[in-house]
Amino acid sequence: MLVSLRSSVYFVAMVLSIGIYGLAIVTIGMLLPLSARDRMAASWGRSNLWLMKVICGLKYRVHGAENLPDGAAIIMCKHQSTWETISLKALLPPAQSWILKQELMRIPVFGWALAAIPNIPIDRSAGRKAVKKIVERGSELLAQGRVIVIFPEGTRTAPGEKRKYGIGGGLLAEKSAYPVIPIAHNAGVFWRRRGLKKYPGTIEVVVGEGFDPEGMKASEITRKVESWIETEMEKLPASRT
Repeated sequence: MLVSLRSSVYFVAMVLSIGIYGLAIVTIGMLLPLSARDRMAASWGRSNLWLMKVICGLKYRVHGAENLPDGAAIIMCKHQSTWETISLKALLPPAQSWILKQELMRIPVFGWALAAIPNIPIDRSAGRKAVKKIVERGSELLAQGRVIVIFPEGTRTAPGEKRKYGIGGGLLAEKSAYPVIPIAHNAGVFWRRRGLKKYPGTIEVVVGEGFDPEGMKASEITRKVESWIETEMEKLPASRT
């Protein structure tokens, strides 16, 4: 009962934060340089991490923080819950561009804010056309010094389950030759992929050492990332007890 109450309070706070920050980004932010909008989005992420800690008792611990990028890189992250879509905004450098499903762009305020920052919305049913967009637009944004964030599984996967890793991130790395950094975490244990409840505890986040994809094929890059992430996932707690 207490978990449900705290989760509901946080949900309201999160929605309010989206409204406040989203409107700020698409109004005041549009009059400022892109770097200002990036910092506003990062501030939104930090605010929500604080709200989760205070309201829900949900904290996190980062292992391998020294591996986080300080410039352009391709982040390939495990996707288990909504948590990582919030937290990476705070944990990574502010200059971020995400590969995301285009349906998100249609959400009032939230979608407007996404459009105010150079993200890469794709139609997941478009196949090769979507992959081509990832490679072309992703390469342009990397050249501008931005971090590209991609969830290679494509959708949220419950703890203990595995899903095929898409090749889009691997192709982007092959063609652009920018470093690849894998991230594993067990957020889904505390915030289920289709649930509203946020259970108290500490999410473990592991940032892998970046590697140079030069000379590697997209399939090799994808397998390397998948192997590292799934191996790390086996080491992380799979339950709250």
